[in-house]
Amino acid sequence: MAYRLGIDIGGTFTDATLINEKTGATRIAKVSSTPGDPSVAFLRVSERILREADVPAQEVRYVVHGTTVATNAIIEGKIARTGFVTTDGFRDMLEIARQIRPSLYDLQFEKPKPLVPRYLSFGVPERLDARGSVLTELDVNAMREVAVRLRAEKVEAVAVCFLHAYLNPAHEKIAGEILTEVFPEAVVSLSSEVAPEIREYTRASTTIINVSLRPLVGRYLQNIEDRLRAAGVQAELLVMQSSGGVFTFAAASEKPVFIVESGPAAGVIAATYLGSALERKNILSFDMGGTTAKAGMVQDGSPRVTKDYEVGAAARAGHGSGKGSGYPIRTPVIDLVEIGAGGGSIAWVDSGGALRVGPHSAGADPGPVCYGKGGTEPTISDANLVLGRINPKFFLGGEIELDIAKSRQAIKEKCADKLGMDVVTAANGIIEIANAARVNALRLVSVQRGYDPREFTLIAFGGAGPLHANRIAAEMQVPTTLIPMSPGIFSALGLLVTDLKHDYATTMIRRVDALDTREIQEAFEKMSREGHAMLLREGVAENDVQFSRQVEMRYVGQSYELALALPNHELAIDEIAGLLDQFHRAHERAYGFSAPTEPTEFVNLRLTAMGKISKPELHELKNMNPDASLARKEARQVYFAEANGYVDCAIYDRYKLGAGARVQGPAVVEEFDSTVVIHPEYHADVDRYGNLLIERD
Repeated sequence: MAYRLGIDIGGTFTDATLINEKTGATRIAKVSSTPGDPSVAFLRVSERILREADVPAQEVRYVVHGTTVATNAIIEGKIARTGFVTTDGFRDMLEIARQIRPSLYDLQFEKPKPLVPRYLSFGVPERLDARGSVLTELDVNAMREVAVRLRAEKVEAVAVCFLHAYLNPAHEKIAGEILTEVFPEAVVSLSSEVAPEIREYTRASTTIINVSLRPLVGRYLQNIEDRLRAAGVQAELLVMQSSGGVFTFAAASEKPVFIVESGPAAGVIAATYLGSALERKNILSFDMGGTTAKAGMVQDGSPRVTKDYEVGAAARAGHGSGKGSGYPIRTPVIDLVEIGAGGGSIAWVDSGGALRVGPHSAGADPGPVCYGKGGTEPTISDANLVLGRINPKFFLGGEIELDIAKSRQAIKEKCADKLGMDVVTAANGIIEIANAARVNALRLVSVQRGYDPREFTLIAFGGAGPLHANRIAAEMQVPTTLIPMSPGIFSALGLLVTDLKHDYATTMIRRVDALDTREIQEAFEKMSREGHAMLLREGVAENDVQFSRQVEMRYVGQSYELALALPNHELAIDEIAGLLDQFHRAHERAYGFSAPTEPTEFVNLRLTAMGKISKPELHELKNMNPDASLARKEARQVYFAEANGYVDCAIYDRYKLGAGARVQGPAVVEEFDSTVVIHPEYHADVDRYGNLLIERD
C-alpha cells in the first residue's frame, strides 16, 4: 500500500490528488461537484483518478477528505431536529444570544434564527456556582419529564448545557444518562465534553451545532465509507479538521463541530507545507475557487488559529464575515476571511445603478454563462473570458469548451447596457471590483492583525486564484507571488501533508502572580492522557505521538484573552517572567497598547495531541531547460487596465516550462486546472519544483 488520496469537495468542483509515497509522483483529477449529494462527486473523482493512474484500490493507504457538508447544513438549515436542556431560568439563552451586530448602524439587521426553537428549549432545576460547587442538586424527576417531552416532540438530537458545567460535569453526566435511558434513539452531546470552557452562550452554541450535525455527518461519512469499501478501498479514512489536523471518520461523526471549516483549512495547510519546504515562513494564502475566495496567514511556519469563529456568518464582499451574523463555536479554527467573490460569483447592477459582484454564486449548477449549462447571470469567469485571460478551448485541459459569445451577451444585457458602457469596460469593472474585495480580505488577515504584508509571500491557488494574484499582490505591495503546480487542486494536497490531531481545553482562571505551577501541570497531564489514549486507539505508534500546549491569558478584568505557546514541561518560576513579556508584546501587536504594570491571569489551557504522519517530499522537475520559448504555444489579445486596452500576449504551456525559465509579462501560463496571468512590468521565474515566482521587473 503506497498511495495517499486526498479529495476536496468545493462549491463548484471536486478535486482529487493521488500521491505515490515511494516516488513522490502526483496525479490530479477534477469533476463537477454534486450539491444535491456531495458523496456522488466524491466517488466519481476517486474512481476516475484511480482508473487514470492505473492504481488498484487496494494500494491506497490513506484517504483524506475535506468537506463543507457541515457548514452547508447549517447555512441551509438542514440540521437534525434538536432539543436543548439548560439550567432553569436560562432557556432563553439562545434567543438573547449576544448584544453585538456586524454593522453598528444597520437598522435592518436581524440576528440569526436560533438553531433550536424556544418550544424545544427546556430549563431544569439545578445550579452550580462559579467554582463548580453544587448550590442546587439536579432535579432528576424534572429531567426525566423533559426527556419524555423531547421524545414526544420527536427530536433527533439533544444538547445539554448547564451553567458552570465546565468546572463540574456531574449534573450534565446524570442528565445524559437519563436521556439515554428514556430516549435511547436520540443522539446526545454534553457541553462539558464538547467545549468545557467559560461563556455559557458560546458553549451552548458549540454543543448544539455539534449534536445537530451528528446524524447528518454520520450518515454522510458512513455512506462514503460503505461505497469505498464496496469499491475495494480498504484505506484508513480521515477527515480534515477546521484546525488543520485530521482525524478519523469515527471521530468526525462524534464531533462534527470540529470540521465546519474542513475544506478551506486544507488550502492554508498546503500553503504552510509548501512555504516551509521553500524556507518561506511568512505566507499570505489566497484561495479562490468557483464559489468563494479565502484569505489566511501563516507566521513563522504556523497558520494562525482562532477559537472564536462563527458558522454561517454573512459573507460581505468588501468586508469579510461580520461578527454577530452567524452561530459562534468555541473550537480551534484556522483564521480565515472568506468572501463571496469566487470565479462563479455573479455580477449585477443594484437599484442605485452601481455595479456589484457577489456574494451570490452560479455554483456548479448551472455555473457561469460560458459553461453553456443554462446559466444566464454574468460571473467573474465570464468577465475573464471576455478579457482574453481564459482560453475558451483549453478549460480543464479542453474537457469543457467555453462560449465567449454567451458571456459577452450576458455582460452586455445585465451590466453594460444598464451602466451605459461597452462590454469590455464592464468586464474589466467586474474584475476590478472583485479584486478590491479580495485585497480587503487579505488586509483583514494581515494589516488588521498587526502584520505588514510586505514581509510576506503570497501563495495563490484555487482554479481562479492565479488569474487575479498578480494584480492583488501589486495592490498589497507583496514583493513575491508564488503559484504552485496544479494550483486548482492545491487544497487537496493540503489534505495529505498534515497530521492526526485532537484538541483539548479546560478553563482554569488563575492570577499569574499567585500561580500554582503544579496545578497547571496536572491539568495538562490529564489532557495528555486523554489525547495519548485516543491516538493509540487510532493506531499511531508511540514514537509518533507529540503534544503542544497553549495558555490563553488576559489582564485581570478584561473580557477576552490572547493565546500563547507554552513549553511541554512544568512551568518554572523563572519562565513566568518571559511568558509575561510575550503576553505584553502580543497585546501590543493585537490592540496597539500594553500595560506591563497591570495584573494578568490565565483563563484557558489548551493541548493538542498529534500523531505524526510521514509527509511526501516535493517532486522536482525533470525538465531543467531554462529556455521559456520552448513552452510558448501561441499569442492572443489580452486586456490589461494598466495598458489601457488589449495587448499581444504570449501564451505558455506550464508543463513545458523548465526549471530556471523566465516568463516575461504580459503573459499567460496555461495548465489543466488553472490559468496564471502575468501583468506588464512583471516576470515569473520557474523554480526547481515548478513553482512560478512572480515579481516586479
